[in-house]
Amino acid sequence: MALLEVRHLVKHFVRRQGLWRPPSVIRAVDDVSFAIEEGEMFGLVGESGSGKSTTGRCILRLIEPTSGEVLFRGENVLAFSRARMRRARRDMQIVFQDPYSSLNPRMRAGAIVEEPLIIHRLGSSAERRERVAELFALVGLDTGHLARYPHEFSGGQRQRIGIARALALNPALVIADEAVSALDVSIQAQVVRLMLDLRARLKLTYLFIAHDLRLVEHVCSRVAVMYLGKVVEIGTTGALFTSAAHPYTRALLSAVPVLDPDAPRRRIVLDAGSFDHAAPLREVGPSHWAAVPV
Repeated sequence: MALLEVRHLVKHFVRRQGLWRPPSVIRAVDDVSFAIEEGEMFGLVGESGSGKSTTGRCILRLIEPTSGEVLFRGENVLAFSRARMRRARRDMQIVFQDPYSSLNPRMRAGAIVEEPLIIHRLGSSAERRERVAELFALVGLDTGHLARYPHEFSGGQRQRIGIARALALNPALVIADEAVSALDVSIQAQVVRLMLDLRARLKLTYLFIAHDLRLVEHVCSRVAVMYLGKVVEIGTTGALFTSAAHPYTRALLSAVPVLDPDAPRRRIVLDAGSFDHAAPLREVGPSHWAAVPV
C-alpha cells in the first residue's frame, strides 16, 4: 500500500468580479491523482501557476480542497476532524519555498524549531531543549546559534532551520514546496544533499515540488508533470526524461539549459491548441502514463 495516495483531487477558487458580473471559477487543481510509495522522492513539476503548490497545500489541508480524497496510510485525510487532523500533522510536514518569509522574524531560531513540540505538548522544557539542539546538529547548524534571530542567518541556514522545524515531530512525509528555488545554486546543492541524507537516515518520504527539471532529474525516482491544474504525464524519471510523450513535457524539457554552449538546441514552443487538455491519462510505456490520444 502506498504511503500517500491522492485521488481525483480538485480545488477551485471563486473570484468575484463586481456587483453585476458573475463570479469566475479558477480551476487551480483539476482532478489530480497520484501515489507515493514509502521512502520515495516523488517529483511534482510544472511552471508557475500550474497548481503544484496548491496540490501540496491541499494534501495537508492548509487549503481545504473542493473535492477528492487524500489517503495517508489508507485513511482519508479530508474526512478527519480538526483534532484528528492536528494529530495527523505530526506525520506530515512541509518545508516552504521562501526561507525569508516562512520564519517568524520575532522568534529566536531555537524557539522556532521548538514551537511544534510545544503545540503538540511533547516533552518537558528540558527535553524540548535537548531535542532542538539535536535537530540543529542534524541539519548542520551550530547549536551555539540557537538564540539568534532569523535575519542573522544566511538563506541556506534559514532553510535548514525550516527543515529542522519540519522534522521536530518525526514525520513520515515531508512536502518540499520549491524548498530550494529561492537559494543560490551552490547553496541549493548543499540543501538537496542534506535532504537526501535525511531521507536515508530517518526513512523519510518526500513530495518534491519544483520547477527546476535538472534538479528533479537527479533526485527523484518518479515525476508527475502538471499543466493548468492537471497531471498531463507521470512516470519514472528515466522514462519521462528520455521519451516524454506529452507536448507540454517536451516543451518543458526543451527549455532546460545545457552545459555545452555549442550543443545543438531545439527549443519547442508549446501550442496549447495542438492537444486536448481534457484527455485522460493512458499508459504509453512501462510505468509511464500521459494525457495523449490513442
